[in-house]
Amino acid sequence: MLPPAARWLVTLALLAAGGGSVQAQSPPPSAKSKLMSHHAAGTFEVKLLPQPPADATSAVGRMSLDKTFRGDLEGTGKGEMLAFRAPVEGSAGYVAMERVEGTLHGRRGTFVFQHTGLMNRGAQSLSIAVVPDSGTGELAGLAGKFDIVIADGKHSYKFDYTLPAKE
Repeated sequence: MLPPAARWLVTLALLAAGGGSVQAQSPPPSAKSKLMSHHAAGTFEVKLLPQPPADATSAVGRMSLDKTFRGDLEGTGKGEMLAFRAPVEGSAGYVAMERVEGTLHGRRGTFVFQHTGLMNRGAQSLSIAVVPDSGTGELAGLAGKFDIVIADGKHSYKFDYTLPAKE
């Protein structure tokens, strides 16, 4: 039997090679935990700092993320981004992982966002979601979708999420 970390890597390798599908299984909800839906909003500032490429021949750019959130989510985000700009104007893509530490509507803890962004000749799509089971402290059980709004050069957010009810 493979250890859990090795099984995870084998699963990813099979998916990348097109060798089958994997069904994600969620643990059954606890009889005691009722999920409550919430909406958070606020602003954030982001600093992107270019990092050296993984190797000299890589066409993939790397950046560090440093965010400060204000509003219903008060805290900081730290992460890493990989990005590629295609030779066709307006086509690019990025992925990022970001660990957030702070307070969300008064509940303290940490969690991780996964970002996936694409531009197809100027048409944009962006998905930012909480990584399942990444919440800690009072944010354990957090799930949700995070939307970025940019207006007049300022960043704001809308965050629809669920959390188990406080006991």
